[in-house]
Amino acid sequence: MTIAFTFPGQGSQAVGMGKDLAENFAEARAVFEEVDEALGEKLSDVMFNGPEDTLTLTANAQPALMAVSIAVVRVLEAKGLELKSKVAYVAGHSLGEYSALCAAGTFSLADTARLLRIRGNAMQAAVPVGVGAMAAIIGLEHADVVAVCEEAAATGACQIANDNGGGQIVISGEKAAVEKAAGLATDKGAKRAILLPVSAPFHSTLMAPAADAMREALVGVKKADPVVPVIANVRAAPVTNAEEIAALLVEQVTGQVRWRETVEWFAGNGVTTLYELGSGKVLTGLARRIDKTINGISVNGPADIDAAVAALMA
Repeated sequence: MTIAFTFPGQGSQAVGMGKDLAENFAEARAVFEEVDEALGEKLSDVMFNGPEDTLTLTANAQPALMAVSIAVVRVLEAKGLELKSKVAYVAGHSLGEYSALCAAGTFSLADTARLLRIRGNAMQAAVPVGVGAMAAIIGLEHADVVAVCEEAAATGACQIANDNGGGQIVISGEKAAVEKAAGLATDKGAKRAILLPVSAPFHSTLMAPAADAMREALVGVKKADPVVPVIANVRAAPVTNAEEIAALLVEQVTGQVRWRETVEWFAGNGVTTLYELGSGKVLTGLARRIDKTINGISVNGPADIDAAVAALMA
């Protein structure tokens, strides 16, 4: 059995996330306390108790999701898991790539929290509200979505943001162009084309100011090569050099999250089991739709942790 750890992205947040971990494990409490200290505020209180609209803010959701993921990792490690000996690869969806890198030792927990706060604020500030949009295109081939975006780009910026697999591709860009692309996708035979309730056009060229902010932030952060290879979002291939990873994180802000290809890479390189660590089960569901030969397991609460320890330490 070859194992990879995956880490969820924005949209997986929910009020109450991490609370049962904090109540049951000192290691989890320590993670939440360290993140609170790094950010200079009680983000954990928002995570555990809401309100939902505060948790959903990009600048809060990103470090909060990372904190839950790393809390799970730290509890597993306290129970005897050594990442380097048990896990072949790590990967994360968008902000989850930072969680993966923290788990693999590239960034400290405090630095990861601060980087994600910077990232969330920069992404939110990059485009005025209402100028950009994102849409999910369901049931259309990748090449057809590329063609639709290229046609719509005559109206304004429009590109694939997330290739999530399982027939789901998310596009992003200027509102008029995204709306035009959604209509073209329906004409081409998409089952659905749904505008998403997001606050900014993530993973599009409109995020260039946020990419600049992350380039500057990453220069000043201490980095180490990860203890296991990270499958980078924009490359869908393993990376092991810390400086190269930082460059790819900058590229990721405006680039495509190639999640379908990431899971396909896992399947093609001997990975049999993907553990999704943190809030929700989104990546586990996507893995099953992308490649049925891979076993997807979500780990986000005490019962999940017990089962994972039994399997991983066998």
